[in-house]
Amino acid sequence: MSVETNGELTKDERRSAKKAATAEKKRRKLKSGDSDRTVKKSSPMFIVMLILAIYTLTPLLWLIVNATKSQGDLLSTFGLWFGNGFNLFENLGELFTYRGGVYLRWFANTLLYVVVGAGGATLLATLAGYGLAKFNFPGRRGIFATVIGAIAVPGTALAVPTFLLFAQLGLTNTPWAVILPSLVSPFGLYLIWSYAVNAVPMEIIEAARMDGAGEFRIFFQIVSRLLAPGIVTVLLFAIVATWNNYFLPLIMLSDPEWYPLTVGLAQWNAQATGSSPEPIFNLVVTGSLVTVIPIIVIFLMLQRYWESGLSAGGVKQ
Repeated sequence: MSVETNGELTKDERRSAKKAATAEKKRRKLKSGDSDRTVKKSSPMFIVMLILAIYTLTPLLWLIVNATKSQGDLLSTFGLWFGNGFNLFENLGELFTYRGGVYLRWFANTLLYVVVGAGGATLLATLAGYGLAKFNFPGRRGIFATVIGAIAVPGTALAVPTFLLFAQLGLTNTPWAVILPSLVSPFGLYLIWSYAVNAVPMEIIEAARMDGAGEFRIFFQIVSRLLAPGIVTVLLFAIVATWNNYFLPLIMLSDPEWYPLTVGLAQWNAQATGSSPEPIFNLVVTGSLVTVIPIIVIFLMLQRYWESGLSAGGVKQ
């Protein structure tokens, strides 16, 4: 071992400093999202992903292209290319004024069902999932088993029994017939439970209790922040499920004033058949395009929270 002379570092000290600098460099690179590993390129995988991308984006492309066509061009021109004129703005104007602007009413109904139904489902799933993950109480295992079993039951199988129950209560053909069933989300509860098990340390909860914080204050000021990625993930699933809900409103509602967009557009599409047909396919296509825009915007706004929620817990600390 060399000896330090004239204020210089020994070989061992220089070696240790070099290792520390290398480790710090790697840590910063990993923190910034880089990786020392070379990404391997695979031509077959690229082809598969390209096919999947085309398969996924083609319906959206068809929707965008055909929303610019008139009724005649929509039926007489190639579906994946534009027609003789650009009629998007004309279609939008007719869409929002057709039959007294009933489309805007359906849009408002859908927003109501999403805000109250999906928002309430997310809140209830978060409270219940956190409770199952961090509290011990009699019947906890039985409740959890019931939730797991409920995930396996399709919603369409419960639609008719739900209709009969709501008919007895006099709630059919009201917004509550759509909102109340939307508040139940067994899959969302399970997601929050699985996320809260590792994302919320008991030490933090116990420390807050020792400081005199109540359970609701702990949840809303501490736990909700730790569960934010999981909450956003559940919220996205609930929004999409409620926004695209078709079968439940179809059997629950008979008054067009309470239709969501899905049922309303299906009714417009059905106008092309019958004794006195009134086809408005250009409005159906344009309305469908307007319908998917809010979902795309919501996904883009919440994407970073969703990605962090999916990756959280993947690396053991």
